[in-house]
Amino acid sequence: MYHPATRVLTVLELLQTYGSMNGPELAGRLEVDVRTVRRYITMLQDLGIPVESARGRYGAYRLRPGFKLPPLMFTEDEALALVLGLLATRALNMTLDAPAFEGALAKIERVMPETLRQRVQAVQEMLVLDLHKAEAAPASDLVVPFSLAARQHRQLWIEYMSGQDAATERMIEPYGVVYREGRWYAIGYCRLREDMRVFRLDRVLTAQLQDTHFQPPADFDSLAYLLDSIVQIKSTWQVEVLLTLPWEEACQRIPATLGTIQQTSDGVYLQCFMEDLHWIAHFLIDLRCAFMVYRPAELRDVLRQVAAQIVASAETIAPNGENECMAQHRN
Repeated sequence: MYHPATRVLTVLELLQTYGSMNGPELAGRLEVDVRTVRRYITMLQDLGIPVESARGRYGAYRLRPGFKLPPLMFTEDEALALVLGLLATRALNMTLDAPAFEGALAKIERVMPETLRQRVQAVQEMLVLDLHKAEAAPASDLVVPFSLAARQHRQLWIEYMSGQDAATERMIEPYGVVYREGRWYAIGYCRLREDMRVFRLDRVLTAQLQDTHFQPPADFDSLAYLLDSIVQIKSTWQVEVLLTLPWEEACQRIPATLGTIQQTSDGVYLQCFMEDLHWIAHFLIDLRCAFMVYRPAELRDVLRQVAAQIVASAETIAPNGENECMAQHRN
């Protein structure tokens, strides 16, 4: 838990970094209310820090122009957060080269007291992160312009390679960038197609930031849009199943990218689209709950085949009376 003095110093650090921030922005960063932010500002002013405030709709806090303090020392929690972020970035096989990681870590460690440095190095050397690495990581010179375009509401000109290896030139309006399950995506409006689109960044050949601005939809949720787009991709089979599974457990065990689930009086209704009925059959069995298949009828046939294979495996006995797998293991 942060001490109030730490939060006050964090306000000072944020103002030095971003130049000016309004009350709601500071409150969101510090996870406090706006009234508490005003109290922190007063505490800084009482300490002689020249924090100026402008009232009105576009009012904000800022340090008097030209005022600078030396960099603040990292607390143990702050240093650990930075190191964990860098380690996670490296474990995910993201876009930066190894020297960038090592250089950032070295700079962080250089400003730490010896005792804190030893603790952080212990985490760095001993922590193992088992994360889903990026399957096709885009270059950092693509991630940055997409992120800038989304933040500054500026159009982006791109060369894009489709899944069928067809190259197109497009003017797009990015609303956000998402990393999910090993892939990077950008979500936004495509001027070429005159519709919303999801772009895989590893298929972007070039990207050039434009001076033309756009107005994104209010409160647009990039991750929610991406998940909904993945779910709506039609496959060969439409699957509808009723699961006798508690709703909370279903929410935890059924990936959002698999399909949609709905709570009913009889259980949890699952709807998804599948290319491989054998895969969904094994997935349903692994849930270890009773279920009823509404459609397709072919899924019931596949389940019978899988059940027969399981029974056959359980009844396979080696000549000496042992299970065949056990006999092979002994040999």
